[in-house]
Amino acid sequence: MTATAAPPDSAEIAAIILKNMPLEGPLLPILHDMQANFGCVPDAARPQIADALNITEAELHGVISFYHDFRREPAGKHVLKICRAEACQAMGANDLSDKVLELLGLDWHGTSSDGRVTVEPVYCLGLCACGPAAMVNGKVRGRVSADALVQEVSA
Repeated sequence: MTATAAPPDSAEIAAIILKNMPLEGPLLPILHDMQANFGCVPDAARPQIADALNITEAELHGVISFYHDFRREPAGKHVLKICRAEACQAMGANDLSDKVLELLGLDWHGTSSDGRVTVEPVYCLGLCACGPAAMVNGKVRGRVSADALVQEVSA
């Protein structure tokens, strides 16, 4: 389950759709499998998914955009999510975010040109007492500093 370098072909997309069609409510399993196989839900897959499920591409876009973890492009090797919720903001998350983005030379949802890191906002990691909080590659971190986060994703 790794991201492929080349764009997926129609047969790969069709195989994922076909595998999930017997499921009740196959849309989310299809999207999850697309992301697991390609590192994102490729734009090229959207017409095939919509057609197979007899939904419009607008409806499909609504679902994909509602769930923030679905991507249009593969993420970097390291995914850094910084909490933007009120408790973390009260503990300096805005300054933390500004510094991390500056140090990495990225904007929110940006991926470094070398594919090393993607930075995303997240709205609560459940570490409200340990703010500011972040998540690096699925592992939560509390009371983080910008320098420590940048060092971790630069390794």
